[in-house]
Amino acid sequence: MKIIVDTCIWSLALRHDRQTLHPAVKELEELIQEARVQLLGPIRQELLSGIKSDAQFLKLRDKLRAFPDFPLDSSD
Repeated sequence: MKIIVDTCIWSLALRHDRQTLHPAVKELEELIQEARVQLLGPIRQELLSGIKSDAQFLKLRDKLRAFPDFPLDSSD
């Protein structure tokens, strides 16, 4: 089963200043290793819109490309 991970969990995982591994981040890492993570386009957009530098944007964009967009329908 694929799991949709919300922006707040991705944000926790992507922070450079995290001191300890949050349980949700540990779970995300396990889901990624099991290839069970599904990424929605709006979540990708939210993550990328918060990036300030071009270099960081490009780096994150390239990393997120590993996760194909789950298609949304207007009924969603």
